[in-house]
Amino acid sequence: MHHLRFSLILTSLLVAIGALAAHDPNDVSVLIKEAARANNESLLWGPYKPNLYFGVRPRIGNSLSAGLMWARLDNLEGVQNNFRHTCEQNENMAGYGWDKYDIRKGGRETIHDAGNAVDLTIDFIKVPGGQHGGNWGFRVKGTPREDADPDTPITMVFYTSMEGRGHLSAQSQPEDELGFAGDVKFDGHSPELGDFSIDVTKGPETNKHPRHDHPSYDEKPLDRSIVASTDMPLEVIWAAKRSLFIQIKSELDRYIEEYTTDNPPPIEQLFSVPNNPGQSNFHIVQKFFTGPFEFDVLFSSASAPEPMTSESIDKNIEKTALSFTKRFDEVLAPQTPFVSAEYSRFSKAMLSNLVGGIGYFHGPDIVDRTAHPAYDEENEGFWEETEEARITGASKPDLEGPKDLFTCVPSRPFFPRGFLWDEGFHLMPVMEYDPDLALEIIKSWFQLMDEDGWIAREQILGAEARSKVPPEFTIQYPHYANPPTLFMTLEAFLDKVKSNQSTQSGSLDHTDIAESLRSATVRNTELAHAYLRSFYPLLKKHYFWYRKTQRGDVTAYDREAFSTKEAYRWRGRSKQHVLTSGLDDYPRAQPPHPGELHVDLISWMGMMTRTMRRVAETLGEEEDAKEFEYYETAITRNIDDLHWDDTHKTYCDATIDDFEEDAHFCHKGYISLFPFLTGMLAPDNFRLKHVLDLIQDPEELWSDYGIRSLSKKDKFYGTEENYWRSPIWMNINYLVLKGLHNTATVSGPYQDQAREMYSQLRKNLVENVFREWKKTGFAWEQYNPDTGLGQRTQHFTGWTSMVVNMMAMPDLSGGAGTGHDEL
Repeated sequence: MHHLRFSLILTSLLVAIGALAAHDPNDVSVLIKEAARANNESLLWGPYKPNLYFGVRPRIGNSLSAGLMWARLDNLEGVQNNFRHTCEQNENMAGYGWDKYDIRKGGRETIHDAGNAVDLTIDFIKVPGGQHGGNWGFRVKGTPREDADPDTPITMVFYTSMEGRGHLSAQSQPEDELGFAGDVKFDGHSPELGDFSIDVTKGPETNKHPRHDHPSYDEKPLDRSIVASTDMPLEVIWAAKRSLFIQIKSELDRYIEEYTTDNPPPIEQLFSVPNNPGQSNFHIVQKFFTGPFEFDVLFSSASAPEPMTSESIDKNIEKTALSFTKRFDEVLAPQTPFVSAEYSRFSKAMLSNLVGGIGYFHGPDIVDRTAHPAYDEENEGFWEETEEARITGASKPDLEGPKDLFTCVPSRPFFPRGFLWDEGFHLMPVMEYDPDLALEIIKSWFQLMDEDGWIAREQILGAEARSKVPPEFTIQYPHYANPPTLFMTLEAFLDKVKSNQSTQSGSLDHTDIAESLRSATVRNTELAHAYLRSFYPLLKKHYFWYRKTQRGDVTAYDREAFSTKEAYRWRGRSKQHVLTSGLDDYPRAQPPHPGELHVDLISWMGMMTRTMRRVAETLGEEEDAKEFEYYETAITRNIDDLHWDDTHKTYCDATIDDFEEDAHFCHKGYISLFPFLTGMLAPDNFRLKHVLDLIQDPEELWSDYGIRSLSKKDKFYGTEENYWRSPIWMNINYLVLKGLHNTATVSGPYQDQAREMYSQLRKNLVENVFREWKKTGFAWEQYNPDTGLGQRTQHFTGWTSMVVNMMAMPDLSGGAGTGHDEL
């Protein structure tokens, strides 16, 4: 019964695929429509509020949302700081995140709150069926930590809100004015969700509640659920913690007035909300416990075959965990030497936190489209002109939208928003576990494109997202690019489709709906082509936007190169930063010059062009494929002609010196490696030997914990911000490892050296990230090259999660082999 509608959707999807195979041109749109409908049913609901420790919403703007807050109530002065809601770096957490999580089925999140001396386990379950994404529910279990006083009261707060059209109200009044002794029930409706209900259960009889002999307990015993319903202004309805404190203050003031400061109620009574259930757009359900506790929150869609119950959660917790493990072991199981149970648990947690950090964002962003002449960046001193234009008010940023984005986030506490260059790295593990999810996210990004082909490098959509961003970083500029890593993910998709053509039957599996939806596009060549065809025009528009807006100058400075057109430089430079490159403070030419050229950008353009050629070939676009092949050849030649420095034996940025002549600006580090990192360096190119030697040299880039971002010999090593001037970053190390693997597994003069480096680097990287995760409870933004310690942003489960791919890569210590080839 639960799966009836999903089976019908999959059946219609199969019919559409069959029609396309019979060359019915009218069925391409039908095929895409059915695939999109099936995916939306499966992906509609989720914990898509990654900025919260736990929050649920659908992929619908201005709709229903829900979340949790909690606090320990043992110290009047510290209670306000004890309340947990948004993920923060400095809340004395011993670790938190998803242990096992499948976006189509659910999973388990554990939160080790050392500050509140409580451990929480949240089991989130999805049950398909009906016409509105099915049912969902979650079970909250709390356990005092070893150092906790078991009698310390804990308050748990569930809240839910309704934006836009619709209503949400308490389904029934409490047994008396003191609160709900049993379950709390809400009903609601919206045009997108239809009718639905939410139950917040009382929980098992073993739950214990605070007891006290203060007279206030006669007024409102805390063994009941208290419901506070209020109407919130829509622009701040997301600020649930603020609303909670407003409600608490009204009760606190009343208690103090009634009992005075000489005989105040206990803390748990003072920090309770008033009991006033009704119809409103914001509802709080507050519970109080001592010792271990448990309760469920159950969402039931009226169109589902049957309601969500606690028994549904019971039945699906273990089943969901087993399904996740089965899929993980098939596609991402760690390979030698990382085959222990501990590494498997670590890898599953890293993947689960990446996918569990996927968010759905809706709202306007801030864009500056004034097109001030200074933004052309064509004059010497352009960075000063640009800054002056902003300071003098010549720029006039405006709100645009609302817009929607479905995306992974780099870090739930620090970067809960979309980052264009991060996303391609995020999707490499996702592409292995759930290819169609990765494609859904790519499609979401490309739907943000403007008419010129521009996609903003940071997606800060809505007031809630902007609340986490300093104002100076909220404005987006339509001439700013970012590394086009989504094309890297598309190339991985093309590889999977090609490899599956000979190994998969192409049929969808009706016995496991989630499995069918995860890999439908990879398993079916027709569907894969339909997917690419559906936004091929956007891919081309985006590609040519890069070529137009980021082009560098060859002819004005008498540079000698194979092509006079294939040269590129990042726009958006300041004197000390090139934020648009992603490598913010990496040393660049000083002073900045409009004639400079960036080796990392031309390398990215080479990868992007190669991907466009392959997509065009896949779709039978022969003229386009020839055009892209021509560009690819020219870029490959120009990388060497414009950026290889024969004196330093490395790739360098180019600039214009004091004599108005072309000159290289060489700082060995990640920038020097980009032709290799992007696959633009042939395995028999003599320059590859110098690249490998640079990587392998412990006095330059090699460390026991990974590849440094800048050479130890460089005068800027470890200086100033030291963001990309020594630390180890996992995204670039992944590209190094992938490049070494590719070199080690094809015939060439440097095959043996690459194999040895690959095996040792893979071991160094994985062991260090694992060691730090085990010690601190977190993955980190970067790692110290001298100690291996995780540093800067904690809970950085974005591209640091690529350690999952690294563990699943083949062991080459015994020879080239083939092994487990998911890269």
